Amino acid sequence: MGYEEFVRERITQLRLKKGVSEYQMSYDLGHSRGYVYNISSGKALPPLKEFFSICEYFNLTPQQFFDESTDSPELIQQAVEGLKQLGEEDLLLLLKLISRLRKANGGPTEK
Repeated sequence: MGYEEFVRERITQLRLKKGVSEYQMSYDLGHSRGYVYNISSGKALPPLKEFFSICEYFNLTPQQFFDESTDSPELIQQAVEGLKQLGEEDLLLLLKLISRLRKANGGPTEK
């Protein structure tokens, strides 16, 4: 899949998850009613400045927008913000817990 198709599909996926119509999202972003439809249908791609607005609309960083590894980027962002407020000892405990959970779920573990 190319980047253009990825951007269209990702916007659609995030929009549906948020539960808003193409029209509502277009309106929320300050555009005409067909703005998001034109992106989703492949008629247009958002310019960089508008792409940043779309990321903000979904409470994502551009990096999170392109990260397909999670279905809940908002939760990841909340977790990261919480982690920033913890001390080193608590962070080490959480890393051990994450490693244990990954192992229990058959995922790769850290060394």
